[in-house]
Amino acid sequence: MRTFGFLRRPLALLAVPLMAALLSGCGGPGPQFTILSGSENDILEPLVQEFCKSRNANCTMRYQGSLDIALALKAGDPGTDAVWPAASIWIDMFDTTRRVKMVKSIVQMPVILGVRRSKAQELGWIGAKVTAKDILGAVEGGKLKFLMTSATQSNSGAAAYLAMLAAGIGKPDLIEAGDLDKPEVLATARGLLKGVERSAGSSGWLADLYRDGERSGAHYQAVWNYEAVIKETNDKLVADNHEPLYAIYPADGVAVADSPLGFVDRGRGKEVESFFTDLQAFLLNGDTQGKIAKTGRRVEIGRATPLAADPKTNLDPSRPVTVIRPPEPAVIQKALLIYQEALRRPSLTALCLDVSGSMQGPGETQLLDAMRFLLTPARTREVLVQWTKSDEILVLPFSDHILWTARATGDENEQTGLLARALELRAGGGTDFYTCAAQALALMKPRLADGQHLPAIVIMTDGKSQGYMSTFESAWRADGHRVPVFGVTFGSEVDRAQLDNLAKLTGGRVFDGSKSLTDAFRAVRGYN
Repeated sequence: MRTFGFLRRPLALLAVPLMAALLSGCGGPGPQFTILSGSENDILEPLVQEFCKSRNANCTMRYQGSLDIALALKAGDPGTDAVWPAASIWIDMFDTTRRVKMVKSIVQMPVILGVRRSKAQELGWIGAKVTAKDILGAVEGGKLKFLMTSATQSNSGAAAYLAMLAAGIGKPDLIEAGDLDKPEVLATARGLLKGVERSAGSSGWLADLYRDGERSGAHYQAVWNYEAVIKETNDKLVADNHEPLYAIYPADGVAVADSPLGFVDRGRGKEVESFFTDLQAFLLNGDTQGKIAKTGRRVEIGRATPLAADPKTNLDPSRPVTVIRPPEPAVIQKALLIYQEALRRPSLTALCLDVSGSMQGPGETQLLDAMRFLLTPARTREVLVQWTKSDEILVLPFSDHILWTARATGDENEQTGLLARALELRAGGGTDFYTCAAQALALMKPRLADGQHLPAIVIMTDGKSQGYMSTFESAWRADGHRVPVFGVTFGSEVDRAQLDNLAKLTGGRVFDGSKSLTDAFRAVRGYN
């Protein structure tokens, strides 16, 4: 008894720090850990942070589009300890050095069509079996337009596009390279893509655009997006007393994002690698998978109970779907090239380029470098944002007035001509981008009537505009609210609020070009 009593006290003394260590996962501070993730995972970040807190680790999630994640891998070291894109195809196609390992799927998300419920009622789609042919008929009949991310810049857009190709081929189980040479297949996909009303480089941003449309009066009709994102959008729409989206699961088949979380081996040692495997195990354990399932995401059968079906919105994460098998990487690359160069709705883009006095020096140099990228087909083709002969490009350099205007198609020779003229630009004078945007709108107006092009005005500036926003706003409202304005900021003196107001008014977005104007302009192309 005495011996037992002797031992009991030291054990009791050890119990407190031992329990604390177990609760915290380890005795000391955990690693600094960064994950490069798709925006669709932002709702799961609290779970990641819960695990990191238990390990006293400092975790950061950086959100980027699928192509940005893929390009970071292609460069070799993405500068993060893990990647978490929407689908494995972006790792398979671009991780050429095979730096990513221990890849496991965390959730599954079908990409479906969410249609305004009253529009679904009008089309006779409530409770009905809807096929791609039905969707194509509605688009060709002028009864349906939708929002969809760019197939070359975002996984949800790529998934929707692959489903369109599979519908044209008539076999969801396998898409082969030869199928992409068949005129009837391309005709089906091209016809469906004519329904694109707005594009984007981010599925999360596109969902926000739909909700903003309810508030601003734009009232978009439909959106292609992840089943779970449609559910999240509906939650917010209902909370704001707006009409929800009705889920359409095309009977021909849907592409499913497998949400792979993979470790990036950067030589940081076993501690970081062990931290990753524990994080991955945490996200896949039954308790966490149960929490994830409550967000509307699908988890592996048996791991957790799926969210109950909602008859009003037709959302049902337990519904069996016909799944389109991901093609081989080479077939996907061919499909994306065809999308960018032959099938997507052509763009009509006005570039307002700030060449005011404050741009003298590094600003002028970087602007001209950005133009060299944007108007050099060999470079834009590397990241699938190349122009084609069907695209139209307007260039309007400005200071406190517009210096000149030029128009060209995406024909390579015409791009060369535009670039040569742009490279003669030299900085000087004041700043007025409101007048430039208004002039751009006036130049675009004759080409807007036929509805063939996706329009956009891009303003690149490093300063604060003179003049008044009403100079542009009155013309924009009179024109029917059709043209979004995107801003690219540059330098430390820029008045971002002015560009934010233009973007908010028109359903556009502002990009930070301070680190790389070239990257910012590339990102804008994903929205155009």
